[in-house]
Amino acid sequence: MPTHLLAMLPAFLAYFAVAMGLLALFLLVYLNLTPYHEVALIRAGNSAAAVSLSGALLGFALPVANVIAHSDTLIDLVAWGAIAGVIQVLAYLAIRLTLPQLNEDIPAGRIAPAILLAIASLTVGLINAACMTY
Repeated sequence: MPTHLLAMLPAFLAYFAVAMGLLALFLLVYLNLTPYHEVALIRAGNSAAAVSLSGALLGFALPVANVIAHSDTLIDLVAWGAIAGVIQVLAYLAIRLTLPQLNEDIPAGRIAPAILLAIASLTVGLINAACMTY
């Protein structure tokens, strides 16, 4: 392995660990924000829960990945990661207001609202990531 790759390994590990911590924290917040239990629903084969949660995770990961690619410090990553999490929560709340039956639709396995929620999460995440370029 080239020496410069070994020299960069600690930074890689630090950024990866912080990103995984942010992802875990976002997942914890998101799962506690929604009134239904996505993990149990997914284990039971509920595709709507899987689609909506996947969209939220990817929508959060997009700006975090962009910050990793462009940031100079782990503090930047944590700060912008927190902002990305707040924005994703706001996106979820906006869709919940738009679709008042969402809290019943996801547990019932209705895929159309789940797709809209996932696409909204991805769209917001993509725009969020673009705004975090500095």
